[in-house]
Amino acid sequence: MLNWALTFFVLALVAAFLGFFALAGLAAEIAKLLLLAFVVLLLISMLSGALRGRTPPI
Repeated sequence: MLNWALTFFVLALVAAFLGFFALAGLAAEIAKLLLLAFVVLLLISMLSGALRGRTPPI
């Protein structure tokens, strides 16, 4: 999922550089949503691991 967020971020930067502001805005919004989803899933994963009493691998 992080790959999708990075892909849309790069697409947003390229589109902004070329002047396609509507496309850049849309790609940036999609990247924000994917990043938010990734962070939420990360927090859920960390919380469930903590509740199970497992230590994270180092």
